[in-house]
Amino acid sequence: MTTREPKIPGADHPITIEPTGVRVVARVGAHVVADTTRALTLREAGYPPVQYIPLDDVDQSLLTASTTQTYCPYKGDASYYGIALADSGPADAVWTYPAPYDAVSDIAGHVAFYTDRVEVVVEAA
Repeated sequence: MTTREPKIPGADHPITIEPTGVRVVARVGAHVVADTTRALTLREAGYPPVQYIPLDDVDQSLLTASTTQTYCPYKGDASYYGIALADSGPADAVWTYPAPYDAVSDIAGHVAFYTDRVEVVVEAA
């Protein structure tokens, strides 16, 4: 078994997490998958910001567990969900870090959506 050493965010690879502070809605077509005012915005190095939404604010009846798993040296092991809809919703459209590394522990209990598969709207302040 390989031991993984977490990488710590720093000047060469910054990661910040802060409350989004406005309503965030995730949709697939006309189906609202998530609606929250408690989202967190994660900014990581040169990547676009990602909205992490509390799982409690997601329509979990639409989530289907996937066998897909990935690893991020800054965040830890990720698990995935598809979105089950009558018109065969997108597979592996949602990810979560069930036990994120300490540096990003605020995202525990939250999920994020691939924006090429799910429309994520952050309302203007």
